[in-house]
Amino acid sequence: MNPERIILGIDPGTQLLGFGIIKVMGKKAQYVDMGVLDLRKEADAYSKLQAIYECIGEVCKSYHPTELAIESPFYGKNAQVVLKLGRAQGAAILAAKEFGVTSVTEYAPRKAKEAIVGNGAASKEQVQLMLEKTLGVKLESRHLDATDALAIALCHHYQTSSPLIGPKGKGGWEQFIKDNPDRIS
Repeated sequence: MNPERIILGIDPGTQLLGFGIIKVMGKKAQYVDMGVLDLRKEADAYSKLQAIYECIGEVCKSYHPTELAIESPFYGKNAQVVLKLGRAQGAAILAAKEFGVTSVTEYAPRKAKEAIVGNGAASKEQVQLMLEKTLGVKLESRHLDATDALAIALCHHYQTSSPLIGPKGKGGWEQFIKDNPDRIS
């Protein structure tokens, strides 16, 4: 029997940070919680980092995730935005590691959308709709940053449980054939 996994997904941001948590038993993912940390009223960039660290620490204390899936900063036209997102990501990762997360994996924004919707250019609303159908829950549209984080957590589950991908991208067809000789004719 596969052990229970608690996966924390984070969509880091310097204005809004989304988090989503799923529980995985065997191959079935179940919605646990999600939320948004609003950082727009924080006094400065360093207060935002402290708020991120404290929020993620509290989430980890409450739910005890063992795995973190986090959106990687993507390169845009403004390098300052990437640096700020990297700081937000770092504060979240540090808090998660300090409170017991043993595994951290980054995913590009398009990767999570592709895993959930089948289209890397899907809208936040399309991601939300597919998460509702997949997880069997009703999600509020005011939490779109949180649904992105939930999508990252679910993407991580798919990536780490696929017999064709395997953990950290190892495996492929050769490993699948080796592990499943009875399924090859």
